[in-house]
Amino acid sequence: MSANRPQVCNYKIRNGNGMRRWLWSLRGLALLLLGTLGCVPGEAQFLAYVPTHKSNSVSVINTSTNSVIDVIPVGVQPLSGAVSPNGQEVYITNSGWFLPNNDVSVIDTLTNTVVATIPVGRFPIGVAFTPDGAFAYVVNSGSNNVSVIDTSHRGTLATINVGASPWGIAFTPNGAFAYVTNQSSNNVSVIDTATKNVVATVPVGNNPVGLAITPNGAFAYVANYLSNSISVISTATNTVVNTITVGTTPIAVAVTPNGTFAYVPNDGSNSVSVINTATNAVVATVAVGTNPRGVAITPDGIFAYVSNRISNTVSVINTATNTVIATVTGVAVFPEAVAIAPAR
Repeated sequence: MSANRPQVCNYKIRNGNGMRRWLWSLRGLALLLLGTLGCVPGEAQFLAYVPTHKSNSVSVINTSTNSVIDVIPVGVQPLSGAVSPNGQEVYITNSGWFLPNNDVSVIDTLTNTVVATIPVGRFPIGVAFTPDGAFAYVVNSGSNNVSVIDTSHRGTLATINVGASPWGIAFTPNGAFAYVTNQSSNNVSVIDTATKNVVATVPVGNNPVGLAITPNGAFAYVANYLSNSISVISTATNTVVNTITVGTTPIAVAVTPNGTFAYVPNDGSNSVSVINTATNAVVATVAVGTNPRGVAITPDGIFAYVSNRISNTVSVINTATNTVIATVTGVAVFPEAVAIAPAR
């Protein structure tokens, strides 16, 4: 692969001791109620799974405390991950880099252990689940194809040829189509998931890598690594309808659950571009760590988690203010991506 390619309540008491005792009693009652509801501060609502490709492991972050709570050994040089729709499993692609690993580690999110390993094609990078969770599609950059895994049997049932050096994948919300970026072809392959055939090829910018599809299924946002831009594809026509200039070497895209904003880490400018999807304009640029590579947004839409490969940290962005409100340290070496699951 070319060297140019791409490689997470304060009480003010002014009325004396009687008021202080009353407020602390009220606080204790509130914490008791929160505990009953399972919302005690520090108890994770979501877990962020971060593959770290120099450590052959996945760091697990409690998003309530923004601390690393577990490290899971996986295969050689993990690059990406995806959470199953039911939240019970995380699939991690092990690229092998120069070693013949070429498989997917299946993590049980209840025990945070690897429960299966699935062979796929050469140099797997992108992975995504169909919305019903029945299948996982794995993009094999070294084989120029996509492995289709039956998640019930954890085996490959089909292989689909796509463009040259494919990288990322995303599904339309109805599961009818999968969009795959091809780095060396400078295009996107559109797969009909019913027939497992490529039904369209969409030219985009130079060296397309990460992508995301809006929750309404209308648009795909594609990061063009060497064009410093985002191509916006209409999924109705499979044509590019807008091109947005962002930072240097954008590598991934995540769209908020309400579809309002797209977050794009720029690994060459150590920043995240925030795009308003209604206007397709960059409305904020957020400074993060060095060499940001991956991004995922919590299911409630409140935070964006960005993995910083050279800093070995994860930046946590408040999506309401577009400011970094925490930096997670203790992440293993070279965090590449982020996948967020509900805590079990």
